[in-house]
Amino acid sequence: MSLKKILPGRLGFGTAPLGNMFRAIPDDEARATVQAAWDHGIRFYDTAPFYGAGLAEERLGEVLADKPRDAYVLSTKVGRVILDEHETSTPDFGEKGGLFEHGNPNKILHEWTADATERSIEGSLKRLGTDRLDIVWVHDIAQDFHGDAWLGKFEEARTGAFRVLSRLRDEGVIKAWGLGVNKTEPIELTLGLDEPRPDGFLLAGRYTLLDHGHALQRLLPMAQEQGVDMVVGGPYSSGVLAGGSHFEYQQAPAAIVERVERIKALASRHGVSIKAAALQFSLAHPASAAVIPGATRPSRIAEDTAALNESVPAAFWTDLRAAGLVSEAAPLPGDA
Repeated sequence: MSLKKILPGRLGFGTAPLGNMFRAIPDDEARATVQAAWDHGIRFYDTAPFYGAGLAEERLGEVLADKPRDAYVLSTKVGRVILDEHETSTPDFGEKGGLFEHGNPNKILHEWTADATERSIEGSLKRLGTDRLDIVWVHDIAQDFHGDAWLGKFEEARTGAFRVLSRLRDEGVIKAWGLGVNKTEPIELTLGLDEPRPDGFLLAGRYTLLDHGHALQRLLPMAQEQGVDMVVGGPYSSGVLAGGSHFEYQQAPAAIVERVERIKALASRHGVSIKAAALQFSLAHPASAAVIPGATRPSRIAEDTAALNESVPAAFWTDLRAAGLVSEAAPLPGDA
């Protein structure tokens, strides 16, 4: 099913920060942030077991427990199973290695088999305190493996997670499934399969003001041709586009900081907030169904909803393109 027919609006809430990403967030602050998202009319919530080893799912579930289940859309991910036993050494999560050091201490198993997929869903339902999921993403197939090693994990997912999720969709247990990744290659490979067929994908960090060229060249034309929708994750590029200092989960390099400053300067001349520029750019592509910025403070939710609705003059987008700050091929708001 098309994601655009499932999702209740173009702005969702990404819960990775609720897993204590980068810092330990007090429980009351996390709960208040989810409640703020609800109060601002956001009805699409995306989470994952990986976010703090289940912590984000637990916190999200606590707040949604008293909300009508039919009133919101919920997505989570498979590929990492949270175990009951605790981690006693530093886990290797590649570039995401230090993101959730303040999360739950549970061990995390990387596995995309059919059995692991079913176990992962069962665990997510329990932590979220719900009886059903709407969308399930296959998480980070290429994330933690170097060279061609990820191809073996992709095959594991193709014969395991993909088929389980296709069956659950066909049985009406879930509404849709796809990939949730921050690399374009696994999605391109999936779209090239005869079966199983995904309904959409969550692409994190690869369709933003700072990084969108590769997605434009191959992935998005394939998606449009097949009628497969995209949810844009990480629209602020790990925070550097929203006043933070991280890019790609690390301290932003000087070249990225300089590019952000150029975008900010241009936005300032046109009286535009950089958050509005970031969100509206990511949503301008015809394949985009929604964007899901994360937040850990209620005030950030208000900023995001204001940014989505902010009136951005056409001249800003014209100047952004003329300055070479976005690809000539990137659709912009207002393009005919």
